[in-house]
Amino acid sequence: MIVEEKYIHVNGINNKECLEKNGNNEIYKKALFFDLEHYIYKKPVCIGVFGCAYYDEALRKIKITQYMIENKSDALRILDLAKEYFYKAKNELDKEYIVTFSGNNDFTIINYLFEKNNINIKVNEYFESIDLQKEYEKIAGKVIGLKNLEKIFNISRESELISGATLAKTFYRVIKDDDYFSRMPDEKKTKILRYNGQDVISLFYMLISWSRYAHKLGE
Repeated sequence: MIVEEKYIHVNGINNKECLEKNGNNEIYKKALFFDLEHYIYKKPVCIGVFGCAYYDEALRKIKITQYMIENKSDALRILDLAKEYFYKAKNELDKEYIVTFSGNNDFTIINYLFEKNNINIKVNEYFESIDLQKEYEKIAGKVIGLKNLEKIFNISRESELISGATLAKTFYRVIKDDDYFSRMPDEKKTKILRYNGQDVISLFYMLISWSRYAHKLGE
């Protein structure tokens, strides 16, 4: 399994620009930013990449953690690491929210796999969920994709786009062929990790600049 951890410096945060819930405009301090890449065949089969981040207020940095599957035996290990990550976030880091984009899909997948493997946690019940796609829909009255919302927020992706079908085929091969990952070019592995990491980072930056761009959301 590939385990990646990195920090990204955050220049400054204006609380007045942050997404507000129930009068709280400091949600980012108590939030996780979460995104999965996965493989489904009729039912969820495995998590390909687990990506999650939080804002470290003391360091003024985002800490991003990613787990990427290398073979079939890693499928359960990723779930165990995800469980440990969520427990630590809740009980040691005092996180209360989980921010996603169209998160019901990811929650359905990870909760199904947790239950299947007797891991007693439902992520969207363990944390209060904030779905930025739904927050946009409240303002605009229509659904938008993440990449189009990034354009509204002037977020320039540093990663190449990858289709869900391409990711699914990749993780299918990883599950079926124990040696496939070792044959995969390093550039492809890096591309997938960067793609997932960019999704997570975008969630953070959209949350902390929500009101700055709110006037554009309904256009």
